[in-house]
Amino acid sequence: MSTGLVFHERYLWHDTGHGWVVPNDGAVVQPFEHPENPETKRRMVNLWRACGLLDQLVDIPARAATSAEIQRVHTAAYEANIRDLSAAGGGDAGGLTPFGRGSYEIALLAAGGCIAAADAVLDGVVTNAYALVRPPGHHAVPDSGMGFCLFNNAAVAVKHLREERGVARVAMVDWDVHHGNGQQTVFYDDPSVLTISIHQDLCFPPDSGYVADNGSGAGEGYNLNIPLPPGSGHGAYLDAYQRVAVPALHRFRPDIIVAPSGFDGGVFDPLGRMMAWSETFRLMTRLLKGAADELCGGRLFFTHEGGYSAPYVPFMGLAVMEELSGIDSGVADPYAFFAGTLGGQELAPHQKDAVDEAARLLERIN
Repeated sequence: MSTGLVFHERYLWHDTGHGWVVPNDGAVVQPFEHPENPETKRRMVNLWRACGLLDQLVDIPARAATSAEIQRVHTAAYEANIRDLSAAGGGDAGGLTPFGRGSYEIALLAAGGCIAAADAVLDGVVTNAYALVRPPGHHAVPDSGMGFCLFNNAAVAVKHLREERGVARVAMVDWDVHHGNGQQTVFYDDPSVLTISIHQDLCFPPDSGYVADNGSGAGEGYNLNIPLPPGSGHGAYLDAYQRVAVPALHRFRPDIIVAPSGFDGGVFDPLGRMMAWSETFRLMTRLLKGAADELCGGRLFFTHEGGYSAPYVPFMGLAVMEELSGIDSGVADPYAFFAGTLGGQELAPHQKDAVDEAARLLERIN
């Protein structure tokens, strides 16, 4: 078994400026570092390097996506707008998504990096892979950016798999704390792509991620939302995986699984109100990997999304990479004594009810 990693220094050069979510208006918002900044990604790679894990991963070189690849998901007008704003010094892609000069080229490299991960897994160069890219992508819709996302990296990779590589069925399982509205929008009427989003109920985007949003037309039944109540922890996440996400994968029987991976469901995250910790992400990865082994020859790759607690994200990411690669780094989560023992980690009745509601939709998948 081998695990690949896509990472490029230029991902860290994407400039989101200052303002802390809302733009700095120069009047009442005192400038502060934007939450989507390089630090979580830099610290994640540094931890992997320091513990020796990085040297045991297979390097997958990133490459820039072409305009044709981007336009399988996004409109030509939207891509041109991002290109022109980037060349002129930066701007906002829409939906609270600031970016600076050169971010267009970096966003192409992020989308292309996810394609490279997909190809490496499909071609058997690696068993599985993690694309540690930036900017993130899972909120971006065809004609607009949103929620810090410029191009929908995972959707671009899935379109590549479907249209260029001839993959018949692709499943996407998104555990970011925010609803994966981008892939829902792109694949809502497509029965060849199963989209699953496990997220905090009504966190972001507003008015998005309802259980009733289950696909349309030929794609009816192939979009699954599992909105967990705020405060959900280890027990709720694992229940959602064991009773909805994994059974859905078995019903769908994909040829490859894509996992948009945000760590903002962690206990210390400033942009979520959930209580997952490193062991939660380890066991969710184990369940996904087990499903991939049973259903599609282990073909599984992750695309990096959110996660804004710079001290803690690296340890959740380490748990995922250890599970993917089968390598024990020897590093224990130094925050486990607190994160794993907080009240509320067990499955609560109202959380089970939310999972029950989503589980009723499984029979629509065939």
